[in-house]
Amino acid sequence: MHCSIGQTLERVGEWWTPLIVRDLYLGLRRFDDIAENLGISRNLLTRRLETLVADGIVERRAYRERPPRHEYHLTEAGRELVPVLMALMAWGDKWATPEGGPPARLLHRDCGAEFTPQVACSSCEKPVTADSVKVLPGPGAAAGPGTKVLAGRGLAALKKK
Repeated sequence: MHCSIGQTLERVGEWWTPLIVRDLYLGLRRFDDIAENLGISRNLLTRRLETLVADGIVERRAYRERPPRHEYHLTEAGRELVPVLMALMAWGDKWATPEGGPPARLLHRDCGAEFTPQVACSSCEKPVTADSVKVLPGPGAAAGPGTKVLAGRGLAALKKK
């Protein structure tokens, strides 16, 4: 699909993937630790980790030669995915809170405050909501699945000029 959201979901949209990224962010590095924490089958975890490595989100690092053993670490792309997961967590804390309340709290290292993640404008730093944003076609908008509506808006805008 010719859409940034579609391309992202192709890489991280499988149910276990965000949970694996979360565990890596929380400091789990070894296969057995991740498998135990998630309760995921070894075969499924192997496939998910292979895909994350192939997509450049996770890297494998050897920590022992005999027998060969590896740890898994987030790449830059993986670390940049973490705030997205935090935003999903904030939504879940508000709209799908587990029994007993949110299982985690976030503390901002820079200022020491506990916080709730939010998406903000990179220019004015005000919070972004569905009603405060206008979506315009970008340079990759094409008349095809996923961007047909944006390509149509681009053509309509050109006709108005």
